[in-house]
Amino acid sequence: MKTVLTIAGSDCSGGAGLQADIKTITAHKMYAMSVITALTAQNTTGVYGVCETTPDFVGQQLD
Repeated sequence: MKTVLTIAGSDCSGGAGLQADIKTITAHKMYAMSVITALTAQNTTGVYGVCETTPDFVGQQLD
């Protein structure tokens, strides 16, 4: 099985970001891996908050 790494923010509504990437990758019968760059508080009407991860934490996820 092929693997795909997505590096993106997390969308708690599931409509974008890592969650959407994972759904797309899985639909193509590939294995999804992820690195989270930010957490968001959002829904279909807007983004209400963003919490970025640090560069060090992104690097730790990649290791």
